[in-house]
Amino acid sequence: MSEKIYSHINDIPSGDAPDNLREGCLVLEGGAFRGVYTNGVIDVLMQEGIDLSATYGVSAGAMNGINYVAGQIGRSARVNLRYRHDSRYVGKEALKANKGIIGFDFVFGELEGVEPLNTERLMHSGREFFSVATCLESASPVAFANDGDIGLVYKAVQASASMPFVSKPVEIAGKHYLDGGCSCKIPYRFALERDFEKIVVVRTRPRNYRKKLKMKRSLPSERIVYRDYPEFAERLKRSSIDYNIQCDELEELEAKGRIFVIAPSEPITVGRLEGDMEKLGELYRLGYEDTKAAIPALKEYLSK
Repeated sequence: MSEKIYSHINDIPSGDAPDNLREGCLVLEGGAFRGVYTNGVIDVLMQEGIDLSATYGVSAGAMNGINYVAGQIGRSARVNLRYRHDSRYVGKEALKANKGIIGFDFVFGELEGVEPLNTERLMHSGREFFSVATCLESASPVAFANDGDIGLVYKAVQASASMPFVSKPVEIAGKHYLDGGCSCKIPYRFALERDFEKIVVVRTRPRNYRKKLKMKRSLPSERIVYRDYPEFAERLKRSSIDYNIQCDELEELEAKGRIFVIAPSEPITVGRLEGDMEKLGELYRLGYEDTKAAIPALKEYLSK
């Protein structure tokens, strides 16, 4: 099945990131397999010793964040570019085992060709990691911290990345959760509310991208599927509007120098569940090269 693995998988960098913790917050957008762009971004950040003290991730951003906080260069990329076509990760075996399209039990287990997750560094008290999921009962985003056991961290990441309509909600402490992107696609406001002076936001769409708003439907599917959670159904229905508002606000914050944004320099054509491994590999390289080019400006921003 070599054609099902990225042809340059062996060129993906590896190693441990320097232990160079500094005050600041990394914010990671989701986007399913568009998150391979972020794989490239975090690899450069780790290679450059940019080790921020807090990380907030949504969906694919949470799955990337867990590897950034663990300080493992190339690990996220190796998972995606090697196992995308393994049905235990994406497909029928994942659906059977996890009641969703992504096989979290598989991806959190031991993977051939991928180093074990450094849970000691991930759970270190000096590094904060938050998986942002959407609570169905309140329709609000909830940030789960890495201050419990590793099993709870895995469950929170699963909740954050469980897509609506195709995944069973994840239950945590009696509440039910799905993809954080249902209520908060880019969780930068958590960082602003905590008054971090330095905030780095990684996008998976170009800065000028905005979602096209759909015509009003007489019987929206959200209200049918999530009729037991009417507030969540309404939040999900307006998620594209909320996303565009976030994009506008991010542009304003970046223009003022309040935050630093790393975003694709080219239009993104990969789908949420993209299967073309060479396209995914090119997306990784785009994230890597965009971040390399941004490093001088980023270091200047962090040093002010």
